[in-house]
Amino acid sequence: MKASFLPCLALLIAVTGPLAAADSFGSALERGTFSLNARLRYEGVEQTGLRSADALTLRTRLGFTTAPWQGFKAMAEGENIVAIDGDAYSQSGLNAGGAGRAAVGDPETTEVNQLLITYTTGQTSATLGRQRLVLDNARFIGDVAWRQNMQTFDAVVLQDKSLAKMTLTYGYLDQINRVFSRRHPQGRWKSDSHVANANYTGLPACTLSVYGYWLDFKEAALNSCATYGISFSGTQAISPDVKVLYRAEAATQRDHGSSLLDYRATYATVFAGLGFKPGTIIVGYEQLGSDHNVGFKTPLATLHAVNGWADLFLTTPATGLEETYVKATVSLPAALALAVSYHKFRSNAGSTTFGEEFDAQLVRKFGKSVTGMLKFANFRRDSLAFPNVQKVWAQVEFTY
Repeated sequence: MKASFLPCLALLIAVTGPLAAADSFGSALERGTFSLNARLRYEGVEQTGLRSADALTLRTRLGFTTAPWQGFKAMAEGENIVAIDGDAYSQSGLNAGGAGRAAVGDPETTEVNQLLITYTTGQTSATLGRQRLVLDNARFIGDVAWRQNMQTFDAVVLQDKSLAKMTLTYGYLDQINRVFSRRHPQGRWKSDSHVANANYTGLPACTLSVYGYWLDFKEAALNSCATYGISFSGTQAISPDVKVLYRAEAATQRDHGSSLLDYRATYATVFAGLGFKPGTIIVGYEQLGSDHNVGFKTPLATLHAVNGWADLFLTTPATGLEETYVKATVSLPAALALAVSYHKFRSNAGSTTFGEEFDAQLVRKFGKSVTGMLKFANFRRDSLAFPNVQKVWAQVEFTY
């Protein structure tokens, strides 16, 4: 959708009433709500061996959600992504004009982002259709919301909260709609996958999750895998102004379904830190193991959130990956929020040092609807298997 339509859409949203229970199907439509999101972003990339990339893109989403009616609620959302100069960057190989330039994973596209219907009875809901799905911290199942075209799932998802402080989630994933868009050969994965997650918040100062993810993709057979894991995370106050932050997780993985591989790999992560009124600081370690020259797989994760913002490790190296990091956040004057981090990467098998990365982000909200952001990532290699990469972002986002 072109930017020139935004004022009309904003007016339409402004006169739409709030979401409320409806006494007829017609009333459910009349009392439904529109949603609008517009995100303008510049991403610049300097990468060894490639020409620089300059991606200035606008993502516009328009959605409509009905009011509840006899337990049912429906939602439809379309999106459009346009680039000011689509050949100033490689759209993951989709544009011949971008050949030789660094890739930015925000291709131009127009498509259905979500289209779903939900039935709710008591503390149990069932959602059918194209939808977002995020489990725990999105380390294994996420929506990749950082990219302009987020990852969604054609799925049926059941969720139950009948047990006190317990959330049970099961999903059958029929298709994965990936960030590369429907135009890309790897933009859609046919799937015969099952995900199950139990999340319990009733323990003192701790959230416990247990999960099993059985992923099977015909178009990406080598990413088919079965993963079983457990995690706990929480906070503990040690004074009125200071709290301890912590998380630990372990998982095991093997080949599954269409996979032609034969491997068993493990995953482990732990961090600890302190939270203060002005911010936080944490120190952490993550290990993605390797077996038979196959690295631990996370094909449906929100990967930008982990292993550095330069996105050098979207696929785990064959020798696995170990990361040690320090992260800090602080609230600054003028309603600014600063986040900085330092990462050191090496192989899990052998003793190869991959490199180090420094990241920084500055965010400010302007009222309830507008958020501005400046962001920087700089990866310096210690191994010729990886390029040096520097990325900068400038972004403004409007949400209603």
